[in-house]
Amino acid sequence: MHNTGLLTSWRQDLPASLVVALVALPLCLGVALASGAPLMSGMIAGIVGGIVVGALSRSPLSVSGPAAGLTTIVLAAITSLPSFDAFLLAVVLAGVLQLLFAATRGGVIAEFVPGAVITGMLAAIGLILILKQVPHAVGYDRDPEGDMGFAQPDGGNTFTTLLNMLATDFLWGAAAIAAISLAFLFWWDKAKPKQGPFKLLPGPLVVVLFSVAANEAFRQFAPDLAIGPSHLVQVPVSATPLALVDQIRLPDFGAITNAAVWTTALTLAIVASLESLLSVKAVDELDPKRRVTDKNRELLAQGIGNITSGLLGGLPVTSVIVRSSANVESAADSRLSTMLHGLWLLLGLAVIPSILNLIPLSALAAVLIATGYKLAKPALFLQRWRQGLSQFIPFVITVLAILFTDLLIGIGIGLAVGMGFVIWRSTGNIITYVEYGGTVMVRARRNLYFMHKPALQDALGRVPDGSELLIDLSGTSYVDLDCIDIINSFVRGAPFRNIDVRVKADHAMKFAPMVNAPLTRARAT
Repeated sequence: MHNTGLLTSWRQDLPASLVVALVALPLCLGVALASGAPLMSGMIAGIVGGIVVGALSRSPLSVSGPAAGLTTIVLAAITSLPSFDAFLLAVVLAGVLQLLFAATRGGVIAEFVPGAVITGMLAAIGLILILKQVPHAVGYDRDPEGDMGFAQPDGGNTFTTLLNMLATDFLWGAAAIAAISLAFLFWWDKAKPKQGPFKLLPGPLVVVLFSVAANEAFRQFAPDLAIGPSHLVQVPVSATPLALVDQIRLPDFGAITNAAVWTTALTLAIVASLESLLSVKAVDELDPKRRVTDKNRELLAQGIGNITSGLLGGLPVTSVIVRSSANVESAADSRLSTMLHGLWLLLGLAVIPSILNLIPLSALAAVLIATGYKLAKPALFLQRWRQGLSQFIPFVITVLAILFTDLLIGIGIGLAVGMGFVIWRSTGNIITYVEYGGTVMVRARRNLYFMHKPALQDALGRVPDGSELLIDLSGTSYVDLDCIDIINSFVRGAPFRNIDVRVKADHAMKFAPMVNAPLTRARAT
């Protein structure tokens, strides 16, 4: 558990929370825009993901909010359901279903994902961040912030957007701010002082303040370089903080008998749970202290978070790698950073929305590009290469699959490839064949399962007529019934080939009667 000493690391968590809030701000708005939902619903989901899920989760570094991986499902649901309020009911019901998943200990699913697939997911998200944010860095904002899928709502894809960007005129003011911001961020990572008042100064905060000041300077002294409102953050503005309450939408509980609402709820619950479990598993890998999150508690926290978000008019929430990795890179140490980032989003929305709307998207794009590079460093690819093809191939295929599809499909493909390598490794060298004179030994070195049938059949098929055969199963504690059938079949046919078969086993199994040597039926100890 990671509940103790929440305030002991506030010196690290406070500046980290500011960085995460700056990363989360455009993503909350962008995911809402890409989902066809009100912008306020994205902000509500970000606030709830920080404060509510952060308070209940046992993950010290995971950060939750509206997820880009759900945009396609959310857009389809909002379009097909009778109203947005009916969709909010589906979000609440999804949260209830997640509580059931937690109660049935469904969090164990995350433990079956291979490490190569997890690191492939992280690298893919890093590359996607870079590819998706480069257009925003030069002022080309056709694809909404937060859209992480290869196929885009406008009918294009990640690479056509890059080509279209090159065919248009850059906003040179935006490009200049992004370039200077990127250079500063990479420099600051190396040059940040270890002691003194600037030790905890977050680079992204400096970048944001610089970008606002630079754009105001452009307005005054170089109007052609000034960045217009369409390329700035666009937080919903209320007349007073209390007026925010008027923008809260409530679920339509009258739609609870609508079958489509339940179908949407089940879909959201399954996909959001999988994304959260995968993200939390990945964040545990990034955690310098290698703390392990209680996955069932995470499902509980996510369920309560979605119930709360739906009741307040927000989008569904999941644990999100982009925010979480920014949290890790900013040297956060506890859940306090996650909770504070939600508080900053709330205060920014309530108190200073007009100031937030001065921030150029190109500056935030620079922050996200730097985050993406840290997730997809070339050293990560070299590390997997050195670990051998059985690690490198699932890793690379996961990266490519996520790049060209989406997170869950890519993970599924990576899992399938990883499982293929597990089967391949488990079948290699498990059965040995030794022939000396007229005596042959076929020996199983480990337990035999259905995937070992080809190797077993191949070994028995090599036994020459008229030989003495010892089938040594003493190294096993379990032999699958399919393999037993193969051995039984061989034993039945052995007399016709003048083969004398003996079977050595240290556990009870049922074989056909054997020529000259009945099976020893001693139980394994």
